[in-house]
Amino acid sequence: MWRLKIGDYGTKNDPYIFSTNNFAGRQIWEFDPDTVSVEELAEVEEARLNYLKNRFNVKNSSDLLWQIQILREKKFKQKIPQVKIGNNGEEKTTEIATTALRRAVHIFSVLQSCHGHWPADNSGPLFCNTPMVICLYITGHLNIIFCAEHRKEMLRYIYNHQNEDGGWGFHVEGHSTMFGTVLNYLCMRLLGEGPDGGENSACTRARKWILDRGGATGMPSWGKTWLSVYSFNPLKS
Repeated sequence: MWRLKIGDYGTKNDPYIFSTNNFAGRQIWEFDPDTVSVEELAEVEEARLNYLKNRFNVKNSSDLLWQIQILREKKFKQKIPQVKIGNNGEEKTTEIATTALRRAVHIFSVLQSCHGHWPADNSGPLFCNTPMVICLYITGHLNIIFCAEHRKEMLRYIYNHQNEDGGWGFHVEGHSTMFGTVLNYLCMRLLGEGPDGGENSACTRARKWILDRGGATGMPSWGKTWLSVYSFNPLKS
């Protein structure tokens, strides 16, 4: 199970990691295979499946995994009853609005970390992972830095944000572009997927999107730069 850890967590004495605020708010996702209950695992898998089914309508993950973790750790129970306003002309009273606001503030305050901030991911861009993967690949460190669980979750992220037409955009809510599609296709392949691999034939669909639109030469200069870095692989010589 992946768990969000906040603060130092053993990195304070690492010579390559620095902090000017005593690591306040530092967020680390760490995989721990031994401390997960059956109930927690089922809750996480249900959230993942629900996101997968609705990913084309709600494209942002809403940080569901850390919300589940924090609410479970704090044994949160929502005590303020839910109120709903339909479309049948029901009166919208101050009492109803106040109840809805109190309910939202209640859960929002529980989600605040012990450091005083609200944890969040950076799940919008679709062009950050591939350059890192390329650099680790050409230096021979890809499977050293990323364990199998890291690679599994990176692939899940790519699958979850593939558009219905088979491509990827510049960000998770963007239309498919040559830049986003080529980078994410390459990332899947470097992470171990075969030419026709990936969830729901992700690689096949992506390659078709690319070829149907003239190929990878249609990428902007930034994308071509990274393709050049990948092509110049000293490990091949």
